[in-house]
Amino acid sequence: MNKLLQRFVAPVTALLALGSAAQAKAPQTARPALWAVSDPDTTIYLFGTIHLLPSNLKWRTAKLDQAMTSSQELVVETVIDEKNPAKLMSAMASLGLAKGLPPLVERVPPAKRPALQAAIKKSGVPEKAYNGMKSWMAAFLLLSSQFKDLGLSGGVEGVLRGDFIARNKPIGELETNLEQLSYFDRLPEKAQRNLLEGAIENNNSMKQEFGSMLDAWTRGDVKGIARTFDRDLATSPDLRDSLIRQRNANWTKWIERRMGQPGAVFIAVGAGHLAGPYSVVEALKKSGYKVQRVE
Repeated sequence: MNKLLQRFVAPVTALLALGSAAQAKAPQTARPALWAVSDPDTTIYLFGTIHLLPSNLKWRTAKLDQAMTSSQELVVETVIDEKNPAKLMSAMASLGLAKGLPPLVERVPPAKRPALQAAIKKSGVPEKAYNGMKSWMAAFLLLSSQFKDLGLSGGVEGVLRGDFIARNKPIGELETNLEQLSYFDRLPEKAQRNLLEGAIENNNSMKQEFGSMLDAWTRGDVKGIARTFDRDLATSPDLRDSLIRQRNANWTKWIERRMGQPGAVFIAVGAGHLAGPYSVVEALKKSGYKVQRVE
């Protein structure tokens, strides 16, 4: 569950966890997967990302840079404004705060309450404030504290955005901040509490899980990424349907509409959305599009 939480909330917690410390152990170079779907006048590149990375990892390749250079626009999951987080914080508060909720510590099994209380104390946010948060929002904030210990930077999306901004190219999003957060807000309470429990797993466990995920990504091992998602989601049908299948279906429709316009677009989304039987890549193939692995 911890890995699921890392993958899906990291676009938001990347902002919340700024100021990281020790570096997570990682390879020095990477060759992440890249696809292209095209017709005679349109090319859409599909790049699977990890939202948070060790700052010393070199992941840009010649083929990736060529795809970026040839694209007129970058499209990401959602645009996080790191310089002005008010929009994100407002969206989170509008969905994630509520009255009459049970105390946060009562939302996890008794055996896990000491770990939750320790995580709350470590976060620096008063426990009373957490009691007014829905379980998914509390999980977000607690996970951001965990990310600081892993020493992770803003990851791939920030670099891509900087590159396209420098070239005066537009940046679009598949979901607004509010839309992305609403997927978590609609989860049943049981699924939200699963996320909460995942956010308080011990740091050593998180480091091992992140290392495994990062290893598959750096090698462009799409099957390996899919296996970890399948294993984690097998016991979490609500998370699978809301955070994977629904979003992938929406993004596939967006791509199909965009194929009707000429030009080249570079789409960067979490790597798990491009791996496995329910991926955007497989959905496009089923719709009759030719999707080519570029790298």
